[in-house]
Amino acid sequence: MKVVVSFIRTILLYVVIIVAVRIMGKREISEMQTSELVVMLLVSDIASIPMQDTGQPLVSGLIPIAVLVMCEISISGLMLKSSKFRRMICGRPVIVINDGKVQESEMRRLRMSTEDLSEQLRQKNVFSIQDVAYAIVETNGKMSVIKKPEKEQPTAGMLGVALPDAGIEAVVVSDGVISDFSLGLCGKSREWLNGVLSAKFLKLNEIFLMTADSKGGYFIVRKGGKL
Repeated sequence: MKVVVSFIRTILLYVVIIVAVRIMGKREISEMQTSELVVMLLVSDIASIPMQDTGQPLVSGLIPIAVLVMCEISISGLMLKSSKFRRMICGRPVIVINDGKVQESEMRRLRMSTEDLSEQLRQKNVFSIQDVAYAIVETNGKMSVIKKPEKEQPTAGMLGVALPDAGIEAVVVSDGVISDFSLGLCGKSREWLNGVLSAKFLKLNEIFLMTADSKGGYFIVRKGGKL
């Protein structure tokens, strides 16, 4: 009986945590602000107590989680209205390379080594510090990089080349299952999809992956890896 109760409590708390994360919004762990990360850590710790100790009332875990979520929503609202409050909670972006010059004092303040700087630049496909005009460490810890003009790759606009616009592309079939949302996203219907499959003499259950765009283009991968 105790095992059953523990199982049910764990499932309930799992659902509650998912709902809490959905309420707080969609972010990757690396993109969380300070307040969001603190709330997530506290929620995980609080939820583990009633999971492990069935003698603890379930409400002793639910109430603190609800309070933390409400606090996070309130803080997020205040940060939207007050830039000073946002800077107090999240800090501000820090320029570590300014007009091609490495800012040693700012790097020391962030406790960022030269190896850390080089690593983050490589993650932005920049392999030489000499190519960088500005590098800014954002409040979530990620780095934004602006290359020197002569080091930027030319775009189609710079070269005066007009590229065809294929519109948005979305996965409309995944492992034989149709996504009506994705079809609507690229302006297509099930009738269009069925017409394409009929023209290719394919059945829906033979499709592993199919993408489509708003201009009528599509790409199909059959099960077994056949294109």
